[in-house]
Amino acid sequence: MDKMKDVALLAGRVLLALMFVIAGWSKIGGYAGTQGYMEAMGVPGFMLPLVILLELGGGLAVVLGLFTRSLSVLLASFTLMAAFIFHYQPAEQMQMLMFMKNVSVAGGFLALAAAGAGAFSVDARLGKNW
Repeated sequence: MDKMKDVALLAGRVLLALMFVIAGWSKIGGYAGTQGYMEAMGVPGFMLPLVILLELGGGLAVVLGLFTRSLSVLLASFTLMAAFIFHYQPAEQMQMLMFMKNVSVAGGFLALAAAGAGAFSVDARLGKNW
């Protein structure tokens, strides 16, 4: 049973983090457009490098199972903030669907923070439970 739990935690880490890794990478290629969109939504454009670092770096770290609990809480918070800033538009059905997707992803990260990375992780190899 523990093996199944650890495989599920590995799969969950990869599936949760995949969207962040891809999003972070795409922001590098579309830097100016992303920065302009952020500014249009009231978010200072100078924050984009931090967003890329969190999405790409944090996403890769979660895939590897490194600092999993801490990064999961941070990514859950980031995802909720992004949901409210960019997607909370009750008059637009698609934006509200994106809003609920973000809320659900945040819930997945909080569950991961509670469960930890599992045996197939850098955290486990280091004997740390961050």
